[in-house]
Order: sequence, then C-alpha cells, then structure tokens
Amino acid sequence: MSISQSLLQQAIQVNIQQALQEDIGDGDITALLTPEAEQATATIISREDMILAGRPWVDALIQAYDATVQVTWLKQEGEWVQANEAFLKLAGSARSLLTVERPALNFVQTLSAVATKTAHYVKQLDGLHTKLLDTRKTLPGLRIAQKYAVSIGGGQNHRLGLFDAFLIKENHIMAAGGIAQAIAQAHSIAPGKMVEVEVETWDELNQALAAQADIVMLDNFNQQQMIDAVKHVAGRCKLEASGNITIENLREVASTGVDYISMGVLTKDVKAIDLSMRFNA
Repeated sequence: MSISQSLLQQAIQVNIQQALQEDIGDGDITALLTPEAEQATATIISREDMILAGRPWVDALIQAYDATVQVTWLKQEGEWVQANEAFLKLAGSARSLLTVERPALNFVQTLSAVATKTAHYVKQLDGLHTKLLDTRKTLPGLRIAQKYAVSIGGGQNHRLGLFDAFLIKENHIMAAGGIAQAIAQAHSIAPGKMVEVEVETWDELNQALAAQADIVMLDNFNQQQMIDAVKHVAGRCKLEASGNITIENLREVASTGVDYISMGVLTKDVKAIDLSMRFNA
C-alpha cells in the first residue's frame, strides 16, 4: 500500500492543528516574557545519529502558526544526520520560535525515530527479495505520519486501515463459516481490494490457496515450515511472515523466501530521538 498525497496532506493538517491546540491552548504565556518585537535565530541539532523524517509536518506547523518565520533545512528528508549535527535553522519572532519549538520537535523526534529504526531493520534484508512491512500498531492519531516515516526509512506500508484491504483472521473465518467462504465474501463486498488471510496450519494454507487469496500470512510458522510453504506455494500467491520476529532473527526468517515480513515494533516500540534547539548569540 502507499499513502496518497491527498491523504498525507489531510493527515498533516489534522496533526498540526491538534499539536498547536494541545500545546498552546488560548496562548503561550511563557513566551510573553520575551519582548514582542525581539527577533532571533535558532539552530536545531540531533544528539544522536538519525534519519531525518517529519519535514512536511514542521513546515506546515510553522506556516500555520507564523508564516513570517524563515525555515532553512540543512538536511533533506530521508538523509542521515550525525550526532550533534545541525539539520534546521529558524529565524523570526523570538516569541514564535519559542512557541513552535516543542510541537515541531515532537514531530521530528518521533518520525525520525520510526524512520531510523526501520532503516536498521531493513539493512538486515540486504541482498534478499523480502520486503519489510509495518502494521496498524501505531500511536493513536499518528497512523499516517508513522507509516510515512516507515517509508522514509526504507520499509513498505501494509494496509493503512480497515478500509483499503482485507486481512482475514481467525474470528473472521469463524464468523464467515470458513476460509473459502470468507474470501468469497471479501471479493463480493469489495472487488479489486487485496485479500489477505492469516493461517496457522498447513491445511489452512491449502484452503487459502484454493480460494485464491492474494497474500497468505504465515502466523508463527517455524523456519522449516516457512521454507516448505514457499516451495509449496511456488508463486501462486504472496507469502507474509509474522509473529515472534526480532531484529536478531529477521534475516533468518527472510532467507526462507517469504515475500514480506510484517513487524509492529517499527511503530509501537519507538524511542524518540534526542533533539535540541538553541538560540544563536
């Protein structure tokens, strides 16, 4: 899946309005300690190595709050930033710089963390055809932002939500009366939408193949079972591995020949990048 520009721009606007509202409310009272006419320049650095992600959010946030602030990016989106290296300069009203600092850094520290983590995981797949996918295990309100950051880090997006693809799991199968019935209903409900089925046994894999699933998720299959499944399927559908996968065994799982590996850790277990903004003397 990929994020359309219209959906991305819509998400950015929602995110920045929420960020400004929750942080500023009816006014930044601490910024009033600074003279209204005072101008300033500021430099933002990263305290650790990171892949820069979040520029569109920062640009939109500053444009929405004070369009007179000059924004100078020293690094491109997706580019590595070294520890203690400057990647952004701001110039304008001192009050405005103080007010936008935290919401702007919040976006960059979070999205850069996702992109950086994704890049480390993707590196484990060098030379293999397996693609790394994210999941719907995202921070509330930041689904599109985090999935965007995964793509910046070199990963790929699984479905964006419940609206753009089917992922049929055990409870869906029980409710529909079986795998074949569930897949048939999916094709009837939304023709053309991708249909993926999660299976736990060899028999369920064969049922999904017979019903012409687009992707089969091998849930907690062991190494040999995945190797056998890849040979058995022989390209008749795509195969995705999920469950009990870590950065330590990621390459081993990918070496089975599965097409995709999905990992919730890319977005749900994120440690924000340490950033700092300093006014220039």
